Amino acid sequence: MTSHTLQGLGEDEILWFQRRSVVSASAGWLAMGGMGGASAQGRSNVVDSAGDIALNGQRWMPGQSIQTGDDIATGPASRLVFVIGNAAFHVRQNSRLQVGRGSSLNAVSLLRLLTGAVVSVFGRGSARTIVTPTLTAGIRGTGVYTEVLPDQRSYFCNCYGTVELACAGERMTSVSQYHQAFWADPNANARQALKPAGAINHTDEELEFLAHLIDQRTAWELAGRKGVKDGKGTMNAAPGQLHPAFMPRR
Repeated sequence: MTSHTLQGLGEDEILWFQRRSVVSASAGWLAMGGMGGASAQGRSNVVDSAGDIALNGQRWMPGQSIQTGDDIATGPASRLVFVIGNAAFHVRQNSRLQVGRGSSLNAVSLLRLLTGAVVSVFGRGSARTIVTPTLTAGIRGTGVYTEVLPDQRSYFCNCYGTVELACAGERMTSVSQYHQAFWADPNANARQALKPAGAINHTDEELEFLAHLIDQRTAWELAGRKGVKDGKGTMNAAPGQLHPAFMPRR
């Protein structure tokens, strides 16, 4: 288990993938063919769930699938892990997430996170967008962690891949090999809406878990090594290396 830093969360919330029930559910999902098997057999695309979950304002019932166009809400001590197309998600407790439809029923074009947190892994494909009350992130194939804080600031980690970020008129390109993190604060001083952040509240292993559900591997698994989890996003830390939020703005 890699080291991790928590801010406002408990250990149990980020170690969900270690539960015996989750490991068993994941093994069953993969053994039955993953998303392709679920579609062919008419099974639910929910890999794991716990607690109180609402789907489009109604209580979610085991066996129901999550579709693009759905509105998801989780209660305290709740979680929802599901796959749509070539994308996998873990919606954490006390979250509200809207899933936007792309070119087909099984293509996610938009995640709108209103409250709480979501861990997401996307296979390569058409552009997708993650939106919070203070941040817009345009992505393609990547793994990311997004959290909306009670004060409405957003935390965003580009765990690997390329992401176009925008907050309060400020734009920035994030290219990450290993966890490049940002605070999005529209109330900050001019040209400082996007600030450097540390890598908090998520682990390598949960990204790997979600990636494996869609037959993908994370950037560090492909490289066979990891960098320094300091929020700068690189495999090879160097003296004086700056986070991109410290670079000249465009």
